[in-house]
Amino acid sequence: MDTLNQMRVFARVVESGTFTAAANTLNTSPGAISRAVAELETRLRTRLLNRSTRKVALTPAGEIYLQRCKQILADVEMAEEEASDAQSRPMGKLRVHSFTGIGQYYVLPAIKEYRSRYPNVSVELTLSQRAPELYKGSTDIAVVATSSALPDSDLVSHLLGSSFSVLCASPDYVHQRGMPDSPEQLARHECLILHSPAFPAYEWLLESDNGSESMKVSGAVELNTPEAIGMAARASMGIGVLPIYTALEGLSNHTLVRVLPGYTLQKMNIYALHPSRRYTDARIKTWVEFLRQHLPTVTARDAQLIEAHQAC
Repeated sequence: MDTLNQMRVFARVVESGTFTAAANTLNTSPGAISRAVAELETRLRTRLLNRSTRKVALTPAGEIYLQRCKQILADVEMAEEEASDAQSRPMGKLRVHSFTGIGQYYVLPAIKEYRSRYPNVSVELTLSQRAPELYKGSTDIAVVATSSALPDSDLVSHLLGSSFSVLCASPDYVHQRGMPDSPEQLARHECLILHSPAFPAYEWLLESDNGSESMKVSGAVELNTPEAIGMAARASMGIGVLPIYTALEGLSNHTLVRVLPGYTLQKMNIYALHPSRRYTDARIKTWVEFLRQHLPTVTARDAQLIEAHQAC
């Protein structure tokens, strides 16, 4: 048990970045954390961490040992869950990862309703533009969006729904530069460029009832999140591609207008992903079941609302 506890402490120090931060999360003192890591290094007869006054860094031996620790700790946690009633009763902490926009607009509100049904489950939500590393054991389940098929992997995937993006600009921008009435006219405008692993930055695929058109675009402002694109569009900096959940507030309060309303862009599917396990605990099962019922309803609602807004 001392070895397992020291492994947990070591992994938490690396995750937190400092002994003090790790001590705060484990409700103990920095001195106790330091002693646990020192005892672990003494037993292993190797240095795992390089210390400085501000942070710690893994040694090469520490990097190898950390990966083993994470796998061992994940196996111990799974064994405890399998031996308990975690398979039948949702309880404990559910660690969820989500892309930032989807997490803010869809996952976070869903957590509130989910917990009203399952109050014994606490939820830790991490928002990031990067795909999670589910096999490292720091996340139970991820909610991601992609425009293409998921790659083959050992992850279990659940299709939750779909969404799309629209073109938006501010009323002042349209007043000054004019409203494009065809995709070809986008070449005359400042286009806000989004750098995303999911879609090409400088090529917009516009889809309508008459088919699809691919347009090369350019602009002086380049950003890496849809939320930043929305802020830039409201500031009259150009025309941007916004997911419907990002566009809705601006369209409703008239800080944005829809450009080329007959077209949509960036159609994507939303999935829940989790590692394949022989026993999937009740937290993950109930969360997936809840999202499969909840998310299609809210994405369909938003699609209807977005189509109700027309360009000025």
